Amino acid sequence: MLREAQCVVVVPARNEEERLGRVLDTMPSFVDHVIVVDDASKDATRELVRDRQTRGPMRITLVAHPHPSGVGGAIADGYRAALREGGAPHDAFCVMAGDGQMSPDDLEAVATPVVTGRADYVKGNRFTAPDIRKVMPTARYWGGRVFSLATSLAVGRPIHDSQCGFTALSRRACAELDLDGLWRGYGYPNDLIGQVVLRNLRIEETPVAPIYAGENSGLRPYHALVVAALILRAYERRRARAG
Repeated sequence: MLREAQCVVVVPARNEEERLGRVLDTMPSFVDHVIVVDDASKDATRELVRDRQTRGPMRITLVAHPHPSGVGGAIADGYRAALREGGAPHDAFCVMAGDGQMSPDDLEAVATPVVTGRADYVKGNRFTAPDIRKVMPTARYWGGRVFSLATSLAVGRPIHDSQCGFTALSRRACAELDLDGLWRGYGYPNDLIGQVVLRNLRIEETPVAPIYAGENSGLRPYHALVVAALILRAYERRRARAG
C-alpha cells in the first residue's frame, strides 16, 4: 500500500528475458500487485515470470498474448486486469517497461499524486534531468521535444515529455477511458493523453531519470508519421468536442 491506496504496476514485455528479472526483483515494497503482459515473446520471458511467481511475497499475474498486440494493446490489457480486481478510486495503476528503462526509485514520486487524489494521470518527465543530452540518444531527444510541443498544442495543455511511458493512472480515471479504442502500437502515449484531456482529467508531470543502457531500439522512421497522425487525431477530437 502507498498512502492507504493500492499500487498496481503493469509491465508490458516482449522478448525481455535478459532484463525483466531485474525489473521484477527491484519493485519497491509498497507495490501490491505486478501484472506482466507478455506480448507473444519468442524468448523465455513467460517462463521467467512464472519462475518469479513461485519465489516471493509479491503478487505477480501473467497475462499472455498468443499474438503480438503492440505496446499500447499490452498496456490496455494490463489495465483491464487491474480493473477486474476491484479497489478504491485513488488506487494507482502504474506502467513500468520490461526493459529496465524506468528506475524503481522514481515509482513513489510517479504514483503519489494519484494515491493522494491530487491528479488523475501522472507522466514522468525525463527532460528535467541535467544530463539528459548525454544520456538520451540525439534522435530520441529531439523527437521527444518536437512531439511534446506538438502534443501540447493539440490537446491544449502543457505536456513536457509526451513520449515517456513511465506513468500512473487512477482506477477511477482508467474506468472512464475507452481502452478498446486506445492505439495499440507505438504512439499510444499521445493517444492516451488525448483521451485523458477529452475527459477533463487532471494531468501532472514529475521528474524521472532517463535510463539507456545500449538496448536495441524498435523505433523506425515510419513511427514518426504514426505519432504525427495520432497527435492530429487528438487535436481534431478536442476541436470537435469544443464545438
